[in-house]
Amino acid sequence: MQDIHTLEELIIWGGYALLFAIVFAETGLFAGFFLPGDSLLITAGLISASGNLDLPLVIATLFFGAIMGDSTGYFIGSQLQRALFDKKETRFFRKEYLEKTEKFYEKHGSKAVFLARFVPVVRSFSATLAGVAKMPYPVFLFYSVSGSIVWVVSFTLMGYFLATLFPDLVDLLHYIIAAGIVIIIANTLRYLRKQSQDMN
Repeated sequence: MQDIHTLEELIIWGGYALLFAIVFAETGLFAGFFLPGDSLLITAGLISASGNLDLPLVIATLFFGAIMGDSTGYFIGSQLQRALFDKKETRFFRKEYLEKTEKFYEKHGSKAVFLARFVPVVRSFSATLAGVAKMPYPVFLFYSVSGSIVWVVSFTLMGYFLATLFPDLVDLLHYIIAAGIVIIIANTLRYLRKQSQDMN
């Protein structure tokens, strides 16, 4: 495996399979909130503009990853139902994540599945909680598909057109994305450390 120092190099190395896996995990698995969802889409768009990836195939890959991740989370929630709230807490699974998502649902109703696409952390648990709440699957799928289309297309094209129209800003944008990832990781580690101290 070659040396990888940036998200762009990681995506080029992993290709479409990696794009699918990350987006799938972000909504289909409870640990997904650690993954760089929004920045991944923007970076994939940047890479597509450089010709290293095919834009339509990138969008299709991310879209199907998002839909399949959502549906996986939904069916996990439908099987576990409220027992999920009794799950033992770990450093990577906290009840407050579910509670935060539940409050989001209470405020926005069924359209929360659509809106959650644009809210980190909530995005990782919204599909599962929809299954817990026994939301009719056709209703869930409608909002999942529509939300995924808007999320994937808007963020990916943002990166693509920024790289196409303002090529001189690409390097700066890489630094901004990298800084954002570092901040997210730092805040997550600080939060986990605090939670670990509270549990001891």
